[in-house]
Amino acid sequence: MPSPAPPKRTLLRRIARTLTIVVVIPYLGVVLLAALFQRSLIYHPARDASLNLTPPQIYGASTLPLSFQTADNLELHGWHVSSKPVAAEADGKSMRAQSKRGSEQPVFLYFCGNSGNRAHRLAEFKMLTDLGADVVCFDYRGFGDNHGNPSEEALARDARAIWQHLTDERHIEPNQIVIFGESLGGGVATRLAYDMSTAGIPPAGLVLRSTFSRLTDAAGWHFPWLPVRFLMLDRYPSVERITQVTCPTLVIHGHRDAIVPFEMGERLFAAAPEKSSQGIAKRLLPLKTADHNDVMVVEPEAVQKALGELLDAISPRVAVHSDP
Repeated sequence: MPSPAPPKRTLLRRIARTLTIVVVIPYLGVVLLAALFQRSLIYHPARDASLNLTPPQIYGASTLPLSFQTADNLELHGWHVSSKPVAAEADGKSMRAQSKRGSEQPVFLYFCGNSGNRAHRLAEFKMLTDLGADVVCFDYRGFGDNHGNPSEEALARDARAIWQHLTDERHIEPNQIVIFGESLGGGVATRLAYDMSTAGIPPAGLVLRSTFSRLTDAAGWHFPWLPVRFLMLDRYPSVERITQVTCPTLVIHGHRDAIVPFEMGERLFAAAPEKSSQGIAKRLLPLKTADHNDVMVVEPEAVQKALGELLDAISPRVAVHSDP
């Protein structure tokens, strides 16, 4: 008969078995669930089918609905918010406006964060139109009144589709378009600015508000116990793409940001070229009292001043500031 295992070896086996049952198997289960449902953890859309039926009016501006097709034949909806009353053409595709900045006023192409929809950004649109610029904002696929499912590559297609719609169908010059990205929208915005810069048709500027160096950096900061760098499908490596962005860049970030730490904004800013192809220096606007979602509210004067200075640098000939 075989001799019984020594007591010490038996004890170690029991401990290993217990750890496997109590720790390892539940941990692997959590990892598996995170991998399977990762996009549900990243994207938090707010659905609203009425957004283009009754667009909200912003004081001193006009809001008109717009629609466009993506490369994969998905119709997406958004708004064109003009800094002055707008007349829509009969075909619904063209808009005429008299802006505080003249006939070639800048247009902010606004990319939202990972939650809500465009109706939750009215205060931001008001600030931008007060500067004499128009705002174009659409909801990503799966958000607002749009069908489809979001992913990094799908949102990149959406971004290229709205760029093509503005430049080809609405005849807005690339050097009029300032790309603005908030939070996750900063990843979408940086990708579009990178694509256009490397294609030789850069936008007028790039504004990044409260965004990350990479989405994997932000996820790893929130979940250090998960192997997010191995699991994540959508990575948004902005810190690598911004090195090739040739337009003027403004990074805005709150020191108190509890969702995307300020250090990530600094890292992204450090990776950007020192100057644009026109010789305009990049700028970082740190906001001492701002968190993640209150940047445009807590220190509005500083933000509006920085945005106005960016517009002045891009088109000083028609620069106009709003009344204090």
